[in-house]
Amino acid sequence: MVLLGMAMSISMCFLKKIYIFGKFFFKFEFMYIIDRIANEKRIAHILPLLKDDFEKLTVRRHSFNWKKLEKVSYMYKLTLAGEDDILGVISLVDHFAEERIEIKLLAVSIENRGRNKQFDRIAGCLIAFAGREAIKKFKNYPSVSLIPKTELKRHYINKYGMIDAGWQLFIDETIVLNLISKYLA
Repeated sequence: MVLLGMAMSISMCFLKKIYIFGKFFFKFEFMYIIDRIANEKRIAHILPLLKDDFEKLTVRRHSFNWKKLEKVSYMYKLTLAGEDDILGVISLVDHFAEERIEIKLLAVSIENRGRNKQFDRIAGCLIAFAGREAIKKFKNYPSVSLIPKTELKRHYINKYGMIDAGWQLFIDETIVLNLISKYLA
């Protein structure tokens, strides 16, 4: 437990690290999610989704056929440090003319939804990650938007501070920075 706390402290100080897998360079995003059963923080990473990951992304567990988005968006997965189980997935589309990133799809694994979920903060970490990407790409006025399912609209507004813009929700620079501070630090 002490070692996990030390590792988390060290990783929180260095939010970005680069790891080499074969010929590819990946940036890990360090953050934590909360294991509600053990009542402890667990280090999590957000990584680009790889071709092999599509076998693990079943419609039953992750709500969508993610393979369909492979050509039209950037996709990332959230996993626990040292594990390959995909707990959350996000698909992002850049809208350069509007200085905005759209969250095309966001899914948390079925066992991590609702009141009896095992891990908390998965969606928050993924949304904050999208915000950080918007800041990197659109420094002046970063924005993130999504078109929510009807039943989730209130949840996104209440939990993440999203602003209702009619058929879509969005977060601007101030809210983006707040989410990054809360979930990625």
